[in-house]
Amino acid sequence: MSVRKEVDVLVIGAGPSGSITAAMLHKAGLSVQIVEK
Repeated sequence: MSVRKEVDVLVIGAGPSGSITAAMLHKAGLSVQIVEK
């Protein structure tokens, strides 16, 4: 199954750095998706 979704930023990894980065980008108004293995 594949899903297509268009976002401004794709963050690879949901660790502390990835989560903080995604939150800051989201607060700045960008659409963000986090991908974790």
